[in-house]
Amino acid sequence: MFLAAALQMTSTSDAEANWESARELVERAAAHGARLVATPENTNYLGPHEEKVRRAEPLDGPTCARFAELARRLGIHLLLGSFNEASGAAARCYNTSVLFGPDGAVLAVYRKIHLFDVDVSDDLRFFESATVLPGAETVVVETPLARLGLSICYDLRFPELYRRLAAAGAELLAVPSAFTLTTGKDHWEPLLRARAIENQCYVLAPAQHGRHDDRGLKESWGHAMLVDPWGQVVACASDGPGLALGIVERERIERIRRAMPVARHRRLP
Repeated sequence: MFLAAALQMTSTSDAEANWESARELVERAAAHGARLVATPENTNYLGPHEEKVRRAEPLDGPTCARFAELARRLGIHLLLGSFNEASGAAARCYNTSVLFGPDGAVLAVYRKIHLFDVDVSDDLRFFESATVLPGAETVVVETPLARLGLSICYDLRFPELYRRLAAAGAELLAVPSAFTLTTGKDHWEPLLRARAIENQCYVLAPAQHGRHDDRGLKESWGHAMLVDPWGQVVACASDGPGLALGIVERERIERIRRAMPVARHRRLP
């Protein structure tokens, strides 16, 4: 078993302030003994999206370099929930998660597949695909802690993605997010618990919370949490920047899967 931490942040267009907030929270989690720490979607920048594209960086750019060094210094597995990765396209970037090992090496890279294009109300119109290219590859990575399946935010609404991750061996599903206030208050926790129950996996869900200086994504719901394979919420952050800290027990995953072997009982492709 090991201690995992999901960060809750309020990122804005101030990249330096975002870094300082993330660094302080990651250090706090490591001081508690967390061996896997995850930051939310849009960790390094959450502001006007045209500017996000202009500021996009490669995987070997300064944002990833900072988080790689932080992982190495603290000796932890560190998931940068997402940053704006340069794509080579003039007007769009990728929304990319990067997992760093305790030596600072890049262990996995996942580019968000499902993009948030919605027209829910006057307060929630957002078209992520205007500035972001979709990824195409699912990612499961083996670590000494657990096998991690990677996803980002809106991916949460597509259970077939998580079924594929579980079929590939995932034991813990990472869902770094910036879920909106409008949808999050009704959908966030039920969806996280459903993905945990369906796939008999832990779900680690770092989150953005509060108001951002972005015309499209104005306010995030927060409630960063860890959910266990039975669908129980192990830890949940309160309002504002903070941590959700909880124990991940691989033996509990195995015990639940033995008792109710749903993967073997599946009849439909």
